[in-house]
Amino acid sequence: MLFSIIKNRIEQGYRTSKYPNEEIKLPERFKGKPEINSNCEQKIAELCASNCPQDAIDPKEKTIHLGKCVFCGLCEELSNGSFIKFSNDFELAVTDPEQLIYDGMIEKLEIHAKKHFKKLFGRSLQLRQVSAGGCNACEADLNVLNTPFFDLSRFGIQFVASPRHADGIIVTGPVTRNMKKALLKTYEAIPDPKIVIASGSCAISGGPFRGNPEQLNGVDGILKVDLYIPGCPPHPLTTLHALLTFFK
Repeated sequence: MLFSIIKNRIEQGYRTSKYPNEEIKLPERFKGKPEINSNCEQKIAELCASNCPQDAIDPKEKTIHLGKCVFCGLCEELSNGSFIKFSNDFELAVTDPEQLIYDGMIEKLEIHAKKHFKKLFGRSLQLRQVSAGGCNACEADLNVLNTPFFDLSRFGIQFVASPRHADGIIVTGPVTRNMKKALLKTYEAIPDPKIVIASGSCAISGGPFRGNPEQLNGVDGILKVDLYIPGCPPHPLTTLHALLTFFK
């Protein structure tokens, strides 16, 4: 049995991704950063906006709210790509909520990375993940970062079980009323200085649950967020790019 496992591992070889030293090309069906044609006909923009299940499109300004968007692709389908077309670019994270209102241009995350965060957490970053009413999609894709392909710990970033051992929290889910107290207690248990990351449409804006009285439309209303990672769920590479760019 032991020799069989060793033989299998030798045959498999080294499978860990070389990202960020080498680029990764995602499949064409992956829906990443949208490309917006601001010159498209107004009626097409209004058609997309009226059918957007997340009310994420402003037809007058021809913008899309990345924190509300669940990347379903309906707008691309309705406009036949003439208004919005999703690219393969997975670099979506921002630090300012105003940057979530996307008009086709987005400032590079490294411009807004805080030097003292890099100094404090550049060599070692411990995160406590809090699922505040999520559907487990965001949580599952965060777990993927611990698989041999991504091997998150090689960058000195780890998920920890206790908030007292953490440098910050990464929140998923819309923050249900039942989870509000647990989230705040977890945050309070983390030693200063600490960081807050909102991962996924739900944690940023409430996602498909926005407006429901049993949740709080994301973490922004109760804690100051340092980093927003859009997606539904965010691709593991979106999260990895955000963490490496912001903290390393």
